[in-house]
Amino acid sequence: MSKTAAERNIARGARLLIVGPPGAGKGTQAKRIGETFGIPDVSTGDIFRFHIKNGTELGLRVKAIVDAGDYVPDSLTNEIVTARLEEEDAANGFLLDGYPRTIDQVHYLDGLLEKKGQPLEAVIRLVADQEEIIARLSKRALEQGRADDTEEAIRHRQEVYARETAPLVEVFRERGLLIDVDGLGNVDEVGDRISAALQAAGIGVADSDVAAAS
Repeated sequence: MSKTAAERNIARGARLLIVGPPGAGKGTQAKRIGETFGIPDVSTGDIFRFHIKNGTELGLRVKAIVDAGDYVPDSLTNEIVTARLEEEDAANGFLLDGYPRTIDQVHYLDGLLEKKGQPLEAVIRLVADQEEIIARLSKRALEQGRADDTEEAIRHRQEVYARETAPLVEVFRERGLLIDVDGLGNVDEVGDRISAALQAAGIGVADSDVAAAS
């Protein structure tokens, strides 16, 4: 995927979170942001699935929890994120996707980043009209023959997302970290909006750009 002019002008390194409703293309944009900034796209869901698939000790622990119908406890998720952010490729920043999900996880992340002297710079929230997303996902499910992915099930996932993220969004809004981006449109359009919004907030702006503007 070629970079747009907006993306080519971005300096490397940033500490970011991304949130967005199911169907808004969050995973695609997360990978794109990671490539643009030269930072790892850290998805807790992907990490869990990797370990489960490969039958690691961690994977067995997570699988037992999920099979029992329980949520993975904050302590285990925090442990995984801590270990991932200690890896070399996260030295200049990271993009967290799927974490934090609870207020307790937010507080844990605060402490972790404070110890590292690496405060969070921004939280990107992809915003999209719920009815448009439901219509899009319902059409996709029909085209792909996924009979179990009913409109009711899709709507339920949207409602769960809204309910779970609302408290977190308010915390980050109060801290001045929240950046809302229109999540509807093609991949390039949304990617350009994200890049422009981050640069407008002074994130990813090279020192030479700052000097030229002053």
